[in-house]
Amino acid sequence: MDDLSLPGLFLALILLLVLSAFFSGSETALLTINRYKLRHQADRGHRGARIARALLERPDRLIGLILLGNNFVNIMASSLATIIALRLGGETAIGIAAGLLTLIILIFAEVTPKTYATLHPERLAFPAAYVYAPLLKVLYPVVWVVNLFTNGLLRIMGIATVGAQGTALSTEELRTVVSEAGVVLPERSRSMLLGILDLERATVEDIMIPRNEVEGVDIQDSEDEILHAIRNSGYTRMPLFDGSIDNVIGVFHAKHALHAMLEEGLNKEHLRAIAREPYYVPEGTPLYQQLLNFQRGKRRVGLVVDEYGDFLGLITLTDLLEEIVGEFTTDPADSISEIHRSEDGSLLIDGSISVRDLNRALRWDLPTDGPKTLNGLILDYLETIPEPGTSLKLDDHPLEIIQTADNGVKTVKIVSRPGRKMRLP
Repeated sequence: MDDLSLPGLFLALILLLVLSAFFSGSETALLTINRYKLRHQADRGHRGARIARALLERPDRLIGLILLGNNFVNIMASSLATIIALRLGGETAIGIAAGLLTLIILIFAEVTPKTYATLHPERLAFPAAYVYAPLLKVLYPVVWVVNLFTNGLLRIMGIATVGAQGTALSTEELRTVVSEAGVVLPERSRSMLLGILDLERATVEDIMIPRNEVEGVDIQDSEDEILHAIRNSGYTRMPLFDGSIDNVIGVFHAKHALHAMLEEGLNKEHLRAIAREPYYVPEGTPLYQQLLNFQRGKRRVGLVVDEYGDFLGLITLTDLLEEIVGEFTTDPADSISEIHRSEDGSLLIDGSISVRDLNRALRWDLPTDGPKTLNGLILDYLETIPEPGTSLKLDDHPLEIIQTADNGVKTVKIVSRPGRKMRLP
């Protein structure tokens, strides 16, 4: 060092600071780069991405290599700064040089390169990967010794160094990623992806047609009554029961029944013949599992039953698919038929609307793990059947009971807050 001129020492110090900035910035770039984008680019043949991905498979080695280099150049820079200070001002200048070097390293070799790497990780990560791959091979014995001690200390503290989950996302984390992908994904695509993720959280009771709303045919009715029920039904597949809805003997397609009526006349025996054996679905079945069950069994309609075998409602493949793609309708009003706007701008809602449909229509977040309808939610909250005119708040949403019956709430009015106009999506 005594043979080097003062300009040479300054040049060496600047070179060390550049190397320190490289190590600091590349460390941040490699550790913050989007792993899924990195995997995609590596699979498409990007050489820098493939090398970076291989390095990140063993982050302990990569971090050991980077910190080994970074600490070495920083210590060398500190030594050079001390020599320069001694030549320029003697021992009294050493303290000034240490403070000045600390400020320079902090600004130019730490904060600036790391901020840039955070904003543009790929610009630093891929070039750095070309440097670190051969450097790791050269310094592997030193890095191995460093990792031997560090991994040993981590194991003593009960921290596993292998088999970590890494970048795997939970369902909720994946929901957050999809929800925030507004620039990348159109709203319609985001809604469909979120609908698929929601299939894991919802069960068949959340979307089934409750038993009191199921349109079926009683085999004990007269043939005229049966034909009238088929003609006026809004569903293509209908349950066939004998005496009571609890005694379902099959499910038939209305089209097949009408064809039979036109060709040879529909009688009860023929109706029994075209009815398919009922397919039962246990309550509590997740929607995702039920979608697979429909696919395996080549079914489109299932009868939801409780643990005692009692009929609870009916679920169709169409209803299940609508949870993903939205309502199959050409009229936007049909998708929220239980919600109507009154003359004063408030909303009148049928008490039978499901909580999930209400949340989806009004962008609310009412709980769905309890009662499945608005009527059930209100009765559970009040613990009694309210009188018309009763006001309450559900999850900070003001409601007014408009119409009730002996068995529950029929119509609810949502009162708009001052300064806020409610609108349907």
